[in-house]
Amino acid sequence: MSQTRIPYVFMRGGTSRGPYFNQHDLPDDPEVLADVLVAVLGSGHELNIDGIGGGKAVTTKVAILSVSSDPWADIDYLFAQVSVTDKLVDFKPSCGNILAGVGPAAIEMGLVLPDSDVTSLNIRAVNTNARIVATLTTSPDGVVYDGAVAIDGVPGTASPIQLQFMDTVGGTTGSLLPTGKLVDTINGIPVTCMDVAMPLVMAHASSFGLSGFESAAELDDNAAFMTQLESLRKVAGVAMGLGDVSQSVVPKIGLLAPARDGGTLTARYFMPWKCHPTMAVTGAQCIAACILTPGSVAEGLCRCSDASPATVRIEHPSGAIDVMVDYECDDAGFRPVSAGLIRTARKLADGHVYVPRSTWAGKKVE
Repeated sequence: MSQTRIPYVFMRGGTSRGPYFNQHDLPDDPEVLADVLVAVLGSGHELNIDGIGGGKAVTTKVAILSVSSDPWADIDYLFAQVSVTDKLVDFKPSCGNILAGVGPAAIEMGLVLPDSDVTSLNIRAVNTNARIVATLTTSPDGVVYDGAVAIDGVPGTASPIQLQFMDTVGGTTGSLLPTGKLVDTINGIPVTCMDVAMPLVMAHASSFGLSGFESAAELDDNAAFMTQLESLRKVAGVAMGLGDVSQSVVPKIGLLAPARDGGTLTARYFMPWKCHPTMAVTGAQCIAACILTPGSVAEGLCRCSDASPATVRIEHPSGAIDVMVDYECDDAGFRPVSAGLIRTARKLADGHVYVPRSTWAGKKVE
């Protein structure tokens, strides 16, 4: 056989999609694993024509699952962001939208048995060591995908998946404010650098001469702006202790503006070299934390309830996303405790994907 076949489940998780694998079926060597994922997704071509990627960053994501060795967790979730064109794989970040499919995929793979009506799983995000409780509708036969919940950015409705995120502060950098400041000025732009679920560099859209209401396509096509944004991101990466981030998707960028459709605030999220067509779940948590933190760059753009938990509604290019944040705020400062979101997921396909044997010959049978 000239190719190696690998079992997989293909899922939409939130507003992203990609293959979900059992870690047992993949190579243990990280470099070989990266080569396998590049081959699976077809990275290296703008259409991912030689793989199952969709030519967008939200469709070249991978989830790798295993039964957890952590006493608290049921499932370990390792995330990989595969680039569309550069044959790069980044294991540093996590992804909350793909996380929405972890519970269903774990049940589909037989890693977890469903309960009767509702199944709750404890998930450890390996990349950031965050803990998440996922609650989904099930039956004795498996996952129930049909439902009445709609999320902006996905057509139709589906069964709700409740995600409760804990231990999200400093997962990548080790602190809420990696630079030690609420506001830094980088390349002449006031920014807040924060690490809650995902390290973000956040700034007013107006600081770049933008309204903040531009479409994702308009922002992607603004070459001068994207060049300016990447320059700022690289400097911020060093300031946040992340070193040279030119080949990493971390940190991400968030542009903030006042709400215009009844939400708390408008945001545009960059992945980082393209604007997200909707909003990342991890990015939404960091933006929500920034909104709730007194003295951050978000101060003055909106008003939030002083009571915890607070529901923050973030408007994005395809609608809005709600984040419920449980937090503490006293003389010691702002401290997120947990964040809750509703997502949906759907199984799209399952079977085997194939990679050239020259990339990986498969695991040896003991």
